[in-house]
Amino acid sequence: MRFKAVIFDLDGTLVDSLEDLADSMNAVLARNRLPPHPVEAYRYFVGDGITLLVRRALPFEVADEEALVRLVGEMQREYRERRTRKTRPYPGVIEMAAALVRAGLRLAVLSNKPEEAARDLVQELLPGVPFETVLGSVPERPRKPDPAAASEIAAGFGLDPSECIYVGDSEVDMRTATAAGMFPVGVRWGFRPEAELTAAGARLLLSEPAELLAWISGGAGDS
Repeated sequence: MRFKAVIFDLDGTLVDSLEDLADSMNAVLARNRLPPHPVEAYRYFVGDGITLLVRRALPFEVADEEALVRLVGEMQREYRERRTRKTRPYPGVIEMAAALVRAGLRLAVLSNKPEEAARDLVQELLPGVPFETVLGSVPERPRKPDPAAASEIAAGFGLDPSECIYVGDSEVDMRTATAAGMFPVGVRWGFRPEAELTAAGARLLLSEPAELLAWISGGAGDS
């Protein structure tokens, strides 16, 4: 088998967290007498870490760094309280992960969510799934689409990046996979449209989780 590991994005790929993220940020905005956004707008606010999420949600006139730092802190606290109120794994994700492991593939998660939050969410909502590594955003590690963290996971597995599939729902994920030398797979059920994934380099698009193992088992993952 050509591929030996699968690395997943988290939000929009393994779990549908959009409403909790939107509700958290909208609560911060309301508390600061700023206009909220519809949930759908957050599809384009998320994906690049919490600071950029907050910056994108703020009105243009609220641009000073002091306000940004304060509001990022508020968002972190708000989301910590709300992160599993509505967030759930996408249907079929847990079954897909179990099937991949049975087929001998190793699993990891790489997210731009703060690392502690990413690990907590995986533990709470994907219990029993044997992810060997869960990496998120920390100050000393560049965020996706920088390939450093993806390369770190491959090295930890003792694998060449070409032996790894990277699965995600956004342009950021496809660019990360390509830059790291991994096989980029996009999911149609996530936060961003199919056209964005294709334009960013997705070489396979999944309509449902079970398709990934079927594709690998069908010979696409052979040398």
